[in-house]
Amino acid sequence: MRVGAFVLAAQFPGQGQGEALHRAVRTTEVAEESGLDSVWLAEHHFVPYGTCPSAVTLAGLLLGRTRRIRVGTAVSVLPNIHPVALGEQAALLHLLSGGRFSLGVGRGGPWVDLEVFGSGLRAYERDFPESLDLLLRWLREPRVSADGERYRFREVPVVPRPDELIGGGGGPEVVVACTSAKSVRLAAERALPMLLGMHCGDEEKAEMVALWRTHAIAAGHPPEEADAAAHVSAGVAQIADSRTEATETLVKAMPGWLRLGLGAHVTVDGRPRSMRDPVAYTELLCGLHPVGPPRLAADRLAATAERTGITRFALLVEGSGDLAATEENVRRMGAEVLSQLR
Repeated sequence: MRVGAFVLAAQFPGQGQGEALHRAVRTTEVAEESGLDSVWLAEHHFVPYGTCPSAVTLAGLLLGRTRRIRVGTAVSVLPNIHPVALGEQAALLHLLSGGRFSLGVGRGGPWVDLEVFGSGLRAYERDFPESLDLLLRWLREPRVSADGERYRFREVPVVPRPDELIGGGGGPEVVVACTSAKSVRLAAERALPMLLGMHCGDEEKAEMVALWRTHAIAAGHPPEEADAAAHVSAGVAQIADSRTEATETLVKAMPGWLRLGLGAHVTVDGRPRSMRDPVAYTELLCGLHPVGPPRLAADRLAATAERTGITRFALLVEGSGDLAATEENVRRMGAEVLSQLR
């Protein structure tokens, strides 16, 4: 089982953006010190829900500051960037980190980002499969050209080649954020592991894993390859001496951040949007994930792994909104939870 931190660089009410980003860096440093397997970095634009606008840029900084821990994006929003540009950055991080970089990609949402970056609503609604396939070819082939509906260019060499990792090995791992049956099928047909959201319970995640396996085998991938897929389950983790104490910490801090952060999203086309009740959503997350004393947290992670087959976790550890409390939370995860799982 591999347990990592999910880092949003969340800006809680009353905090500055630099404070949120500093907490993201410290969370990663403490995660490595504490024995966690990975950190997964979120990417958002123009909202305090997350103050990191470029997960690959932050990943580069953190890979340079660490020596062991894996650093991944969760996710790089593919409609906002040219697939070749993202592929070049991913290859660079993969090669220079000794293979410690994972590239998570997703469609994002119908947000004003699409207007600001000039990609348009079609990039979100229709063009994600084309963009993903171009990205994968860039990470797997020595020369690439494109003749699709969105991207067209003459053949060019791939530089740097992501498969030229010193010591051997292929290109960087690619993970796809999946929130629907359509995205599950897209990932499965390409044999790409899924990143599943923290709002999903074990039953829903188990169903998505089973659907992924069905589509992967139907697409011609061997059953043993499908069974070995390293999906990632996102969640929340808050360690305390009692479940009540851990829940109170999150219910006190997270609703204000959720209300401020999620409420700031603006749709590109004016379509109506609904937002979860922040308190109810926080309580839901506390019930689904390892929130409580170390034994409960370890049991909860083990139960999720048994029910879903997923053995990789990306857990939001900054739910208190406080730097010192976040560092303590990560240290307790390493010292008191991972020791029980291993």
